[in-house]
Amino acid sequence: MTDATKNVLAEALRLDVDARAELAAEILASLDGLADPSAEAAWAVEIAHRVAAIEAGAMPLEPWEDVKRRIEKEILGR
Repeated sequence: MTDATKNVLAEALRLDVDARAELAAEILASLDGLADPSAEAAWAVEIAHRVAAIEAGAMPLEPWEDVKRRIEKEILGR
């Protein structure tokens, strides 16, 4: 890590949690490059299908607490 990078990191770490999260998200987004318009359109269609399935009762839903417990058990080993 260069000195300039270390300085930027030191300044960033002085920010509050919300500001650091926003900064991290922006930095990560800058690595993605330009969005693919066809991918954006495909995701919009997929989201519409999923919303329609949820509203029709065709997609089973789980409470967040159950999902969180499963993640902790299966992925985190807790």
